[in-house]
Amino acid sequence: MAPEQPKTANFTLRRPSFGSYFGVELPAAFDELELEWRRARESVAMFNTGYHAVFELTGPDRARYLNAITSGDIRGLSPGRGTPGLLLNSQGHILAELDTLALDDRSLILSHAMVATRTFETLDKFIIMDDCTLKDDSAAWKSFAVEGPRAREAVTAVCGAALEELPLFGHRAAKIAGVDCRLLRRSHCGLLGGELLVPAGQIDPVWEAALAAVRAAGGGLIGWDAVNSLRLEARLRWFGSDFDDSVIPHEAGLETTHISFTKGCYTGQEIVERVRSRGKLNRWLVLLEFGGQAPPAAGTKLDAEGKAWGHVTSCAYSPERKAYIGFGYLRREHSSVGETLQCGDGTARVLESPAEPPKNYFAPAACE
Repeated sequence: MAPEQPKTANFTLRRPSFGSYFGVELPAAFDELELEWRRARESVAMFNTGYHAVFELTGPDRARYLNAITSGDIRGLSPGRGTPGLLLNSQGHILAELDTLALDDRSLILSHAMVATRTFETLDKFIIMDDCTLKDDSAAWKSFAVEGPRAREAVTAVCGAALEELPLFGHRAAKIAGVDCRLLRRSHCGLLGGELLVPAGQIDPVWEAALAAVRAAGGGLIGWDAVNSLRLEARLRWFGSDFDDSVIPHEAGLETTHISFTKGCYTGQEIVERVRSRGKLNRWLVLLEFGGQAPPAAGTKLDAEGKAWGHVTSCAYSPERKAYIGFGYLRREHSSVGETLQCGDGTARVLESPAEPPKNYFAPAACE
C-alpha cells in the first residue's frame, strides 16, 4: 500500500500527478518538468521521500554485527554520523541498499519498502550470538527532502540547524513546529540537501512549516519526474532500477560510494575483493543519450550487429542536455564512448563508459 501523503492543503496547491518510484506511489509532477528542474537547480525544492523502510537495531553488539554483514564501515561511525552501504549475498549480488545512521543508543537503517521483508529477514536471521535486536520501525516514520542552492537558508529558517556543518550522511536532532525530528544531510539530486525523518503521526505541521520556509527562500514542491532528471544528470544510481540482485557492486559503479575496502570481512567481500584485484568485468553501467521519437522503457535491448549487447535501466529527459539520457548495462565489446547502438525504434549513444561516479556524493565542499 502506498504511504499516505501529508494532508495539509499546502501539499496540493496544484494537484500532483502520481507515478510509481521504488515500487511506491509518489508525486510525479506539480508543474512543468523544466520549471521544477530550475526550482531545484536555482533555488530550493522540496519533495516526498516516502519510499523508505526503516529498521532500528539496538543492543551493545549492533555496530559489530552490522559491520560483519554489510559493505559499509559501521564500526567507524560515531553518534551523529552515517554511511551508505550494501547488503550482499555470498555471490556478491546486491540484495539491498542501506543507509546506516549511528545514534547514542541505537542504529537506524534506511532501505527500500519494496524489499523490506527480504531485507529485514536477511538482517535478522544472522543475529545468533550477538547481543542486539532488530525492529521494523517503518510505520513510525514519514520523510521528505529539501535540496538546492538555497536549502541551507530554508533548513536554518525552519529548525535552526546549519546544514553545511553536517558531513554527508551526518545527522542530528531537529525540532520543527514543536515536533522532534531527525535531520539527515544527503542528496537525491547531486545538490546541497537534507532529508527530514518525522514521526508519522505528526507529519502535517512539520511539512507545512518546512514548505513555508522553502517558499520563503524562493522555492517550492517538485515531483519525482524532476528528481529523476536531476539524479541522472548527477550520475546517481537508483536501487531497483540501475542495480539490484542481478549485478555486483563493480558492475553498477558503486565501489567508490558504498564499499569500505579497509573494514575487514563481511558477507560477499570475497567476490568484491576478487573483482577489485583482477580488475576485469564483462559488462558495466554506462551513461547513454537516446535518440528517437519516444524515450525507451527500462529493459529495452541495446543491439549492434543484429545481437543484444545490453539493456536500458532508466531514462529521463535532461533539461541540461536537452535530450533523453539514462543508464544501461553494456558488454565491453560495444561499450566504447561515442558508439551508437539500436535501442527499440531509436538509438542510444554511449556518453560515459563506465558511467562516472555520482557527483557531490562524498564531497561536501562541492555541495556548498
